[in-house]
Amino acid sequence: MSSFNSQFLYSITIILLGYILKRTNLLQQKDGEALARIIFNITMPCLIIVTFSSIKIDGSLILLLVIGIVYGLLLAAVGVFVFRKDERKVKGMLTMMIPGFNIGMFAYPLVEGIWGKEGLKYFGMFDVGNAFVIFVLCYVIGSYYSGDDIDIEFKKILYKVLKSMPLLTYVIICLFAIIGIHLPSYVLDVSGIISKANMPLSLLLLGVYLNFSFQKSYLKKIIMFLSIRYVIGLGVGLALFFLLPFEDMFRYTILVCFILPVAGSVLPYAVEFKYDQKFVGTVSNMTILLSFLLLWGMTNILM
Repeated sequence: MSSFNSQFLYSITIILLGYILKRTNLLQQKDGEALARIIFNITMPCLIIVTFSSIKIDGSLILLLVIGIVYGLLLAAVGVFVFRKDERKVKGMLTMMIPGFNIGMFAYPLVEGIWGKEGLKYFGMFDVGNAFVIFVLCYVIGSYYSGDDIDIEFKKILYKVLKSMPLLTYVIICLFAIIGIHLPSYVLDVSGIISKANMPLSLLLLGVYLNFSFQKSYLKKIIMFLSIRYVIGLGVGLALFFLLPFEDMFRYTILVCFILPVAGSVLPYAVEFKYDQKFVGTVSNMTILLSFLLLWGMTNILM
């Protein structure tokens, strides 16, 4: 069995373990929320510190950041156009969900297992642009269409950005790399120990949140939504993969990132803006399964 298939098998096993623990009530939804806070505020920042502590910022890495933002804007524009005839709340919910990607919890464990720290550097830079899309663009779209009274609070947006520990860690570590500041070895050693928990905890959390039930009335919108994300993602991703004159890791990053699941933050946004939480949760789960299958297929074909 190839290392890629082994990594997918290990990942599926841990995800299924999380799902079984939830189904047997050994873990509950509230436990998943606590697990998510540990991942986003502790293990993921530590993984970023270890991965980016020795990074050399070059043009290709900056380009990945730009591509993450530009592609998010493109998807948002497509969403506004495609769902323009839907009622305001439905258009807002669907368009809000289209642009962002779940890189931290979904992609990081797989990338770390397949490509190691080198792969995490590339995906991390794309995720910086993706963070702007999630915390600014998606939030603005969700807020704009959530009611008849348009009141976008930029203080709230800034608060959400500053509250994101992974994003702040990205920014600080990249600034340190640019100005030549090196973290003490003790900090890196402790971060390295903690970061090892990120992969299993993230996969376990995906299993805890996994849900296979959905209402039949959702089916038409789900198919339309998934078609937009994955047809465009695969089309643009494959085109750039074969056309861009960059190293393999750069091209793999774009191809994989464009077909990742819906960003995890859309569910809290759905709660805040009073959108259909069940629909958002259902679509999020379906994108996790579909992305997993697509990634497994592509790694076996292209690598």
